[in-house]
Amino acid sequence: MSKLTVHVSGARDMGQRFVNAFERAAKGEHFKESHVTFLSWQEMVAALTPKRLELLRYLHREGADSVKALACALSRDYKRVHADVAALEVAGLVVREDGRLTAPWEALAAEVAL
Repeated sequence: MSKLTVHVSGARDMGQRFVNAFERAAKGEHFKESHVTFLSWQEMVAALTPKRLELLRYLHREGADSVKALACALSRDYKRVHADVAALEVAGLVVREDGRLTAPWEALAAEVAL
């Protein structure tokens, strides 16, 4: 099962994950991990609204050839879906593969640093 780990932590923690991954790769270790980091709880909550989670679930199950097709499938306004897709792409939660919108992970796992 592919998993995207969503972190709420500072730049220091994000940098440490990068260093750890670099060191593991330098040792020849093969691994495939996906991470997205938000610097605050507020940023994560703003990015992962209920409508955006619905959109991610749909893209995971079905994918979409365009934002217009996605808006029609979700029975939502095109402009709002376009804004949601743009925000989720910037956050690294939506991927375009050969022009097709997808959310390729089976699960999102949240990790919040205290």
